This record gives sequence, structure tokens and C-alpha cells, in this order.
Amino acid sequence: MKAIEWILLWTLSLLWGGSFLFNELALAGLPVLTIVWGRVALAAVVLAMAVRMSGQGVPPRRVWPALAVMGVLNNLVPFTLFVLAQGQITGALASVLNATTPLFTMLVAHFATADERLSPVKAAGVGLGFAGVVAMMAGEDLGGELPAMLACLGAALSYGFAGVWGRRFRAAGVTPLQTAAGMLAASSVMLTPVWLAVDRPWAMAVPEPGPVLAVVALAVLSSALAYLIFFQILARAGAVAISLVTFLIPFSAAGLGWLVLGERLEARHLAGLALILGGLALIERARR
Repeated sequence: MKAIEWILLWTLSLLWGGSFLFNELALAGLPVLTIVWGRVALAAVVLAMAVRMSGQGVPPRRVWPALAVMGVLNNLVPFTLFVLAQGQITGALASVLNATTPLFTMLVAHFATADERLSPVKAAGVGLGFAGVVAMMAGEDLGGELPAMLACLGAALSYGFAGVWGRRFRAAGVTPLQTAAGMLAASSVMLTPVWLAVDRPWAMAVPEPGPVLAVVALAVLSSALAYLIFFQILARAGAVAISLVTFLIPFSAAGLGWLVLGERLEARHLAGLALILGGLALIERARR
């Protein structure tokens, strides 16, 4: 890849890695659903403006049910689970568990598609990655970090299903930018009545500026801007280059957590991360 593409890739890893930091800052003054709703609603507005400026137009009516499913799998479920988990564990650890997303995607694709079966090398990579998860969870009890870690794995699994589900939009003639804007718009519509019923925002105390700014950063930086950069890398360097961001996000998130919040990963978490990245390297080698 060219230098500009590496710069874009690292920028994307910082934006997506930063979402774990922004979640923690937002949790200091806002409830879970308010954080998630603010992220998807504001990001939907920003991307809707981007779609309009690009002249691509609104996605056709026939694809909106599929976009709604994509919104659930790629936004509502994982965003909510990660925010819930980060009430118990650090963003650095959550980002490490998020690195299992390609492993789950491989498993889902093996059973749900005819053209992305697991080869022996890919299977070895998946096994190595999940060995890393086991290493991180060793010694945990039900009253400790385990439930939060399982929530992160549930979010990664949801991303895995989203990766396979999202294959249909290219065949339907929907551009990536339209897909991102459409799924965020659908997510906002679906979440709004739940958010109003559960969080009752009219009864909430006025939050401090810090958590509100963190939600704005989640929406504008970690969602809208991140998607725009994602599409730039995809157009310039292709899907293989995009997959490299999975290797970078844990380091970006851990670095930001250490720099801003003083977070540190334990030795077993670092060992687990090494096994996960080793598994991803095997998978990437098999793909190439």
C-alpha cells in the first residue's frame, strides 16, 4: 500500500479504537441506551448529508427491510453490548475481545455461504484465536469480569453475522455509503421508542458536557467519519487492506486508554491478544 493508504488505515484504527474510550467517558454521565441512540441518530444525520452531497440518492424501498436487519446486527446489538460491558471492564480489554470479530465471521460464513468455507489453515487460525479468548478468561468467576467479556464476544458474533448479511447489498446495487447511512437511519427509528420508554430522557438530569461530547465523538468520529475513511481505503487498496485494521484497533484502543485513563492490560490479556492476532495472521495468509 502507498503511504497515504497506511495513514488512512491508522486513522481508521484510531477512530474505531477511540470508540471504546468514548464509551467509557460517556458512561460517566449517561445511561446505556442514551449513548447508543445518540451515536446512531447523529451518525445517521451526518451520513445522510454525505449521501445527498454525493448525489447517490436514497436506497430503494425494496432493500429497507434488509437494511433494518443490518442495523440490528451491525449497530444496535454490538453497540449496546459493548457499552454495557464497559461498565464492568476497560475499553482496552473490550477492544481485544472485539478482535475476535473476523473469527466469528469465518465461522458464520462457513455455515451460511457456499463460497467461503473453512480451509485447514483458516480452521487453525480460528482455533488459535479462540485459544486466546480462553487464555484471557482463565480464572474469571461469574461475579467478576466474565459476564462483561461474554457480552463483548456476543457483540463480536453479531458483527460476524452482519459481515455475512451485508454481502447482499452490493448485488442489490446499493453502494457502501448508502448501506451505512440506511442501516444507521433504520437503527435510529427502531431504537427511538425503546430509548424513550426505558431512559425517559425528559426525566433525566441535565448531563455534564463531557459525556455529551463523548457521544458526539462516537457519532461523528467513530461512526460517520470512520465509515467515510473505510470506503476510501476500500476504493484505494481493496478488502485485504481493510482487514488489516482488525490488527490495529486493539493497539489503538489500549494506547488511548492508557494515555487518557491510565488503563493497563493484564499479562493474560496480552497473551490472549497475541494468540488472537496469530490466528488472524493465519486466516489472512490463507485468504491471500
